[in-house]
Amino acid sequence: MKPATCDWIRSKRNLLVTGPCGVGKSYLACALGHRACREDLSVIYHRVPRLFAALALGRADGRYPKMLRALSRADLLILDDWGPESLNADQRRDLLEIVEDRYDRGSVLITTQVPIGRWYEIIGNPTLADAILDRVIHNADRVELAGESLRKSRALQPEA
Repeated sequence: MKPATCDWIRSKRNLLVTGPCGVGKSYLACALGHRACREDLSVIYHRVPRLFAALALGRADGRYPKMLRALSRADLLILDDWGPESLNADQRRDLLEIVEDRYDRGSVLITTQVPIGRWYEIIGNPTLADAILDRVIHNADRVELAGESLRKSRALQPEA
């Protein structure tokens, strides 16, 4: 798989980018999103904690269905920084709605520090975890990044 070709997006496959903090997961996701835009593909980017907060507000003020429709229509949905905290019941349902609406209709790129083997634990509900992960993982390519934090190496460089 060559992520920069955007063929995975055209094929409606997902991409999971994992690795420790600071190795460039978000940078890579944004670069792939920019590349997709240059290929005339539509892209939506969200940091997952902020997305869940926005969906909760949308549920309260009536914008929720419109927000879900917008998330389902993009060729690529980037969900950055997934899984630092366990999901609550509303977040689990939101995530299921998002991945269900996108299944075979668009790609999802997820960045996370959490190893895929721990995703069941983060989702919390085994039945919903099965449904969510079945739609995400079995249709996904994986990129595992490793190494030291780029922020750390930048902090150690002397200023010019």
